[in-house]
Amino acid sequence: MFAERLSALDASFLDLETYGSRMQIGALATFDATPVARDSGGIDFERIARFVEGALEAVPRYRQRIARARGLGHPYWIDDDHFRLRYHLRHAALPAPGDERQLKRLAGRVFSQRLDRDRPLWQLWVVECLEGDRFALVFSVHHCLADGIAGAGILRALFTASEQARPPWTPRPAPSRAGLLAMEIRHRARAVAAVPGRIRRGAQAPRRTFETARDAMQRALATLRTGLSAASPSPLNPRHIGPHRRFDACRLDLDAMKAVKNAHGGHLNDVVLAVAAGALGRYLRRRGQDPTELDDFRALVPVSTRTGASAAAGNAVALMYVRLPLEETDPLTRYRAVLAETHRAKVDAGYAQTSALLESVADATATSLVTGLMRVTVARRSYNVVITNVPGPPFPLSLLGARMEAVYPEVPLYDNQALGIALMSYDGGMYWGFHADWSVLDDLHRLADDVRASFGELHALG
Repeated sequence: MFAERLSALDASFLDLETYGSRMQIGALATFDATPVARDSGGIDFERIARFVEGALEAVPRYRQRIARARGLGHPYWIDDDHFRLRYHLRHAALPAPGDERQLKRLAGRVFSQRLDRDRPLWQLWVVECLEGDRFALVFSVHHCLADGIAGAGILRALFTASEQARPPWTPRPAPSRAGLLAMEIRHRARAVAAVPGRIRRGAQAPRRTFETARDAMQRALATLRTGLSAASPSPLNPRHIGPHRRFDACRLDLDAMKAVKNAHGGHLNDVVLAVAAGALGRYLRRRGQDPTELDDFRALVPVSTRTGASAAAGNAVALMYVRLPLEETDPLTRYRAVLAETHRAKVDAGYAQTSALLESVADATATSLVTGLMRVTVARRSYNVVITNVPGPPFPLSLLGARMEAVYPEVPLYDNQALGIALMSYDGGMYWGFHADWSVLDDLHRLADDVRASFGELHALG
């Protein structure tokens, strides 16, 4: 029998979905089509399908679906005994010669689709007829299955697999719903039984440990207070978003971004946030919004809590709130303001402690604790935009000899958040993906131009 319990954080992404908000991450990647081209024209989709089927050995979660414990309702992963690769692997073509605009529109439609909860929660679209003898992959996976770091690890696993034939996959039998309920009851009983031991160990701890725990709790409470307070209202935060999406993208040179960091201090993510602040300020001014009126425009910045080089499936993130100085028109002043904000967030706020505390309590009681708090932060508009930066492979990847030329990530939108910005470094580039509500940001391509202009200002400082 096989069944694996989702963590409280993973499970919360299932419960957070609404009509307009799809809790899915994804990516758009482009490739040189020459190595997989057929003599008769087009690409060899059957060869790609066989390769993907073999590569799934490295990511067993992609053959598993959700089952819930009856009564308590907590989700578990079980093997899907009706798994069919061709349901998840789709084949499409652009009107030849397909251009970048057509490809991004298709990606937006793919990212709009809700994944079927009765099947493994992912889709991979193979898109041919892209101009320049290229093809594309559009990947969508539910956030309960992976975060950005895990997604990058899965990307590496898929693209470094071989064409070697493998034996047919055999699903493991799953417990009945009553069996899942019994597993969940045992899990919660063990968690409750462990509480007295934790209290005893805490009582025997030295004074320094108490002081450390007190400080961690204070920082956690400070982060919770920020999460329960409202950021500035903005045109990017309607009351509710719709289910349809736009997607756009741009590339910046990674070494050039590192040069800014080396010249002015901080980290690469500070450069990302400063560029985003400048771009969003430009974008909102064009739309008639005075950024000086947005005195508390906040970015929600996921921070990985993974240890070592782990890239296992699932989520291991904490959430950091950073005020973006959209009102600053001078690029150096804006950058220094971002440095001060991220320093404050890291030193004064307890995002890691808050995440660990909530997860441990929810894991022993009810996932609804995490879900409920996340819903409150959304409802109270505790942030205006999500900006996530995922380190990808610094070397080129290939699929059956077809080199991946670019990869643009996608981050989900919450119910009153019309824009999400995701980045991934890859082979000397920093790839920006802009994911937006179709109706709210009808000029999303202008934001990509604003990012290029904002970075140009910083880079010109030397």
